[in-house]
Amino acid sequence: MNRDTKLYIVLSVLLVASLALVVRLVQLQVVEQKEYGKESDKNSIKKITEIPARGLMFDRMGKIIVDNRPAYTLTITPFQFDKNLTEEVASLVGIETEEIKQQLSKAKGTNRFNPVIIKRDLDFKTISFIEENRDRLKGVGYQVQSLRSYPNKFRGSHIFGYNSEISEKQLAASTEGYYRQGDLVGTAGLERTYEKYLRGEKGSRLISVDVNGKEVSQYNDGYSDVKPVNGSDLYTTIDSDLQEYAEKLFSNRRGAIIALDPRTGEVLCLVSKPDYDLNVFSGAPDAKDVSSLFNNPDKPLFNRVTQTKYPPGSTWKMMMALAGMGSKKITTTSTISCPGSFMYGNRNFEDHGSYGAISVTRAIEVSSNVFFYKLGLMLGIKDYHDYSEMFGFGNRTGIDLPNETRGLLPSEDYFNKVYGVNKWSQGLLVSLGIGQGELGVSPVQMVSYTAAICMDGQYIQPHIVRKIYNSSTNQEYPLEFKKRQIDLQQSYFDAVKKGMFLVVNGNGTAKNIKNDDYLLAGKTGTAQNTKGANHSWFVGYAPYDNPKIAICVLGENAGWGAQVAAPIAGAIMVRFLSGNTVDVFIEGSSTEAYD
Repeated sequence: MNRDTKLYIVLSVLLVASLALVVRLVQLQVVEQKEYGKESDKNSIKKITEIPARGLMFDRMGKIIVDNRPAYTLTITPFQFDKNLTEEVASLVGIETEEIKQQLSKAKGTNRFNPVIIKRDLDFKTISFIEENRDRLKGVGYQVQSLRSYPNKFRGSHIFGYNSEISEKQLAASTEGYYRQGDLVGTAGLERTYEKYLRGEKGSRLISVDVNGKEVSQYNDGYSDVKPVNGSDLYTTIDSDLQEYAEKLFSNRRGAIIALDPRTGEVLCLVSKPDYDLNVFSGAPDAKDVSSLFNNPDKPLFNRVTQTKYPPGSTWKMMMALAGMGSKKITTTSTISCPGSFMYGNRNFEDHGSYGAISVTRAIEVSSNVFFYKLGLMLGIKDYHDYSEMFGFGNRTGIDLPNETRGLLPSEDYFNKVYGVNKWSQGLLVSLGIGQGELGVSPVQMVSYTAAICMDGQYIQPHIVRKIYNSSTNQEYPLEFKKRQIDLQQSYFDAVKKGMFLVVNGNGTAKNIKNDDYLLAGKTGTAQNTKGANHSWFVGYAPYDNPKIAICVLGENAGWGAQVAAPIAGAIMVRFLSGNTVDVFIEGSSTEAYD
């Protein structure tokens, strides 16, 4: 090969290489500049997410009942963090080293300069140590966030609910892109129902960092930062003083209390016992404490107001009376013979006494079983189901709390499914007539039904929040609650209400709670329980001639309705009507063995 040929080859190679470099340069600087520019920015900018303060909750008088408190949250920036410090940091904040490793592992794939939340609610001593050792503890930092606090003399645990760190499953299911690892999310109670209003809108602060991750300056002089918007506040219908009083009366019991304003459906107090301390979930929950709650055999996390499904016993008799009159099986004045027992097939159904031929009003007053055994058979399963459904049974009331039960309202289809087509006896209606058998209701269903009776058929969706307002944006979110009229004659409601009045003020089963200052009305119930002691029920309202409060009390395994549920319900109604000044409750004052 001569010298010119060699020179030609070398120049050709250099030309090809030069062209390749030019093409690549054009590709990087022009064609893919936007994409690579973004990557470059990402790797030189630290994004600090600004978590907004969660919305507050107020009672019906405007008093704060769920507040926020400032707290320090430990963060680690994976890019800067020396993993040899994992054990020291874990010891410093009192967690396992594996927990830190797991948190950092989950963060894999996210921006390497972004801090990962490790633990909330650090004390000032720990923060001081981090500050004093900032140069050595590279990547270890903290943020100030707000956590829940409860400035009350009551718990309200099943009203407010709690927040917890979002799970991987929830994070995967979230499609709106709001949440990220380590975020808190409403898990129970109002915190869960109104999560999208309470959480607010996140902000972000961008900081330029050098190749070692050291913060250099505000990015774009702060013009690219986004300010967080605090969450909206919930204005609830809860009467704090009444809630405190109701929790006190039920402190050593199991069961449920719910009272509401029958004119509006606004819940005044709601108690489910046993309950739990909401502070367990605020801050840095102790795994042992949380596990203890979830594994407690008394199920303190279970909301007995909205999730229980028990037979209502004799508190069901007003429902039967209205169904009987509505279906024209009986009138307000027709009578049924009540001799003290009732034989159906080869079984004798007992009663508390022998009353002769009595009307529906008298049957409610004395809580006759025979009257309603017979009425159950007269009704038949179709009318039994259809009229009960009109009062909301078999469906959720729509109260603004999660996981409400529909209860169990049997129908012909239900019995055909359980026992086989035409293989069940009409005798099932005998027990259903007195609120026993395959019937399951919740206290919130019972108080809504009681409110509808005292309001002559006006059924209103029960609710705890009346207004949502954001003080940062001055925006109010409208809330609408369903209202409907149950189409029954006024005389039917009058006959039933008169019976409930006589239960307390006549010769009825709750005459022990008669009050000289306020006209109370109601009905006791004692539901048989095959797994233990009977359940004690009472539903009622007051004043009789101008209802302002309707109530349901369920004493789980507490015995007679007249002994436990009625005195508590009576005391709460009097307390409310007196402006929370009068206390008529005396523990163990009643020995009345009435249902």
